[in-house]
Amino acid sequence: MSLKNHRFNYRFNYCFSGNSEQPLILFLHGFMGNIHEFDDAISLLKHDFYCLNIDLPGHGKTQVLGDDSYTMDQTADALINLLDDLKVKQCFLVGYSMGGRLALYLTLQFPERFYQVILESASPGLLTEKERLERIKRDEQIARKLARSIQREDFRNFLQNWYNQPIFGNIKNHSGFEQMIENRLQNNPVELAKSLQFMGVGVQPTLWQKLPDNQVAILLLVGENDKKFIAINKKMTQISNLCNLKIIKNTAHNIHLENTSVFVEHIKYFFNLLSR
Repeated sequence: MSLKNHRFNYRFNYCFSGNSEQPLILFLHGFMGNIHEFDDAISLLKHDFYCLNIDLPGHGKTQVLGDDSYTMDQTADALINLLDDLKVKQCFLVGYSMGGRLALYLTLQFPERFYQVILESASPGLLTEKERLERIKRDEQIARKLARSIQREDFRNFLQNWYNQPIFGNIKNHSGFEQMIENRLQNNPVELAKSLQFMGVGVQPTLWQKLPDNQVAILLLVGENDKKFIAINKKMTQISNLCNLKIIKNTAHNIHLENTSVFVEHIKYFFNLLSR
């Protein structure tokens, strides 16, 4: 793990793992995640790929100066510049939920930088102004709750309530749930609140209109119990013929935790088509 001084008001925390002789995958975690989001999956990928994990702004140990540096466009530009600093001209890309939204933005804005892309439980944002305004209002309320959850137990209670949402299915029954909570607790709730305010789905640029121009092969992974995102991702495949949807059995919103082995199988199969 290393800390990188970087322009665009960021000091990114990132780590490499795996086989440096193999193709590189950039992993982007979800909201309230960090560089440990994909640890279990990477343990199964480390012989076949070189993996780069980054704490996104507002998460983990990445440091941010300036509120506009939490936005999707600023974050995307900074990540591209970080890849430049790391001498990465092109790589594979995996993004989960919030990280998936960011990954799609990167793919549409910088298609020449990515071989192929996997989006797990992601979306292109919201379609209508009404939806966006309603979501912004909701996210502002959540951000205020987060910012008040300074004490560890308050933050733990917030997380427990968060994962009661229907999209997460039965994740609380999973053997890895408590470890996931411990990883989430490594974040600063005040910083998470800023991430939600400036890169939440309500404030991000909607990408639906740009999706027909997509130039990169994208694999969409959605859990069979995540009905909301199944509908969203089916619509994405109708708009872009480079999007291919796979629905994963016995999972909801967090596929990489609930069925790590199948998640890894899809990564190996999809990326190996090009990398071997």
